[in-house]
Amino acid sequence: MAMIMQQKETCLINQKIRDNNKQIYKIMSNKKRHRFKVWESIFDIETKYHPIAPLGRGAYGVVCYSINTSTNEKVAIKKISNVFDHSVEALKVLREMKILRQTRHENVIKMKDVMVPSIKSTFKDVYLVYELMDCDLRNVIYSRRELSGVHVKYFMFQLLRGLNYLHSANIIHRDLKPENLLVKANCDLKISDFGLSRTTKGRAQLMTEYVVTRWYRAPELLLSCETYGTSVDMWSVGCIFAELLGRGPIFPGKDSLDQLNLIINILGTQGDSELEFITSSRVLKFLKSQSYTPGFSLSSLYPNADFRALDLLRKMLAFNPNKRITVSEALEHPYMTGLYDPRSTRRAPFPCDIAVDADIGVDKIRNLIWDEMLHYHPETAPFR
Repeated sequence: MAMIMQQKETCLINQKIRDNNKQIYKIMSNKKRHRFKVWESIFDIETKYHPIAPLGRGAYGVVCYSINTSTNEKVAIKKISNVFDHSVEALKVLREMKILRQTRHENVIKMKDVMVPSIKSTFKDVYLVYELMDCDLRNVIYSRRELSGVHVKYFMFQLLRGLNYLHSANIIHRDLKPENLLVKANCDLKISDFGLSRTTKGRAQLMTEYVVTRWYRAPELLLSCETYGTSVDMWSVGCIFAELLGRGPIFPGKDSLDQLNLIINILGTQGDSELEFITSSRVLKFLKSQSYTPGFSLSSLYPNADFRALDLLRKMLAFNPNKRITVSEALEHPYMTGLYDPRSTRRAPFPCDIAVDADIGVDKIRNLIWDEMLHYHPETAPFR
């Protein structure tokens, strides 16, 4: 696979270092830990990790490119500050830790370490250590670099392969978008950010919380259907696929209603068979009251795309989730010929267990996060 991010003006780590290396400096150190100021955040980390440069920051925290000096390995350390101020955010951290401890796949980001704080009862920050990637897929889509059909196909193949593993482990990601797909300069792709993920033992489960960034949100979520399954991930994959083909979002809605209108305008007015999954008479009445629109052919939106790619995209963007293509079916689609080999496509050896009561208190969440930390440092358990 040819590299598409070869020059310094792209999102490679060297560029990050050059831009950000003045934003980090040491404050204090001792035998076990040292402190660095990364932008405006204090990193209090083990001395074996040497911060090099900030990589990003947002509501999730601050991410810093670092070196594990004991192995000379490059890693990304994410600091999540004041984890227990909000129980919902603390649960996101806990779910991510649980999922990444139990999953191992080449297209799923690897969590390499979780730092154990000095005192269990009072710690408020969590440091997660991941394998280092160069950028996210959004950087690739909106870069000036050529993005050929071969690149698009390879990215999609890796996304489907990783998602196939997750779905086989009963994991619904629920927030797939280009920003949550991390990429290396050689085009390797890995799925990340599992804070909104859940498990399901059947096709559908009752889940009424906020899920999926709006532009990638499936119709059943926009229509407030109380039950849904892995098909919501496949809709998101279809939106990402379209964004790769067109170098722009297919459904950039300004709000939920605008999002739904964009979907109908492009896919066309849906017949009764496409609406059979909707159980709310009020929602059905609303949809059937809308003016008829024939929609657009995908070939007119993406005239340079492979016809097999468009056929797969059409099946991913099926309005009715019961008719939407599954991840295993998508891997077997003719578009994936030459990449997909069922003999080398791994499924999870066992279902992932992330069952956590959403109503548990902060003290219980703290204990559970502590238990997850000790999986990475069992030698410290007797002394804590």
